[in-house]
Amino acid sequence: MNHRAILAIYTHEMARTIRTWIQSVLAPVISTSLYFIVFGAAIGTRIEEIEGIDYGAFIVPGLVMMTLLMLSVTNAAIGIYFPKFTGTIREYLSAPVSPLEMVLGFVGAAATKSIVIGIIILITARFFVPYEVQHPVWMFAFLVLTAVTFSMFGFILGIWADGFEQLNLVPMLLITPLAFLGGSFYSISTLPPFWQTVSLFNPVVYLISGFRWAFYGISDVNVGVSLGAVALFLLACLGIITWIFTTGWRIKP
Repeated sequence: MNHRAILAIYTHEMARTIRTWIQSVLAPVISTSLYFIVFGAAIGTRIEEIEGIDYGAFIVPGLVMMTLLMLSVTNAAIGIYFPKFTGTIREYLSAPVSPLEMVLGFVGAAATKSIVIGIIILITARFFVPYEVQHPVWMFAFLVLTAVTFSMFGFILGIWADGFEQLNLVPMLLITPLAFLGGSFYSISTLPPFWQTVSLFNPVVYLISGFRWAFYGISDVNVGVSLGAVALFLLACLGIITWIFTTGWRIKP
């Protein structure tokens, strides 16, 4: 294992985030804080408790998870897309760096950025709504597992994309709607039976449900099922990345 190569890629990606900290860190924190203000402080005072949890506190896990999904996908996609766009990916492929080391560097940096911002958002949420974390270890485990899984998905997206339009297509038209319809602002138990069944086909439901369980001990689906769903998606992404480097799809002439 070439640890120096992994560290070089990781450091380069993290340095890019530091240079653009206003866009990379401050912007998502401010946008999520606006959700807390509008839904938690304003609308939350007009909505009854959900499963015994104050509405403002109830939406905290959903908002954090929604932001984490978007940032993980976007950070990893941009991280690998630019080397492909500029042609410098050939240097990675010709250097003594294995595909595994490339993935660890790019995905590790993207996941780290998402986790740090997720933690900052959790700290910021304290200024707007009171909340508790019953299972902090599981909360952090869900945070890391989700960030790594969707960073790998973003890595695949960055390799697939041929332009900036395609790079933004999946997050805008797929991830965002799934996050909004995945129980970020409500419990799917409040939906009619038919729509509860439909919601179970949304993979984000399992992420938000498991993450919310770590906070309050309540969930729309069994926490074991949530972990299994994330692990299954992680394995699927691993399989696709392995196939990409085996065949050279979209990364080799």
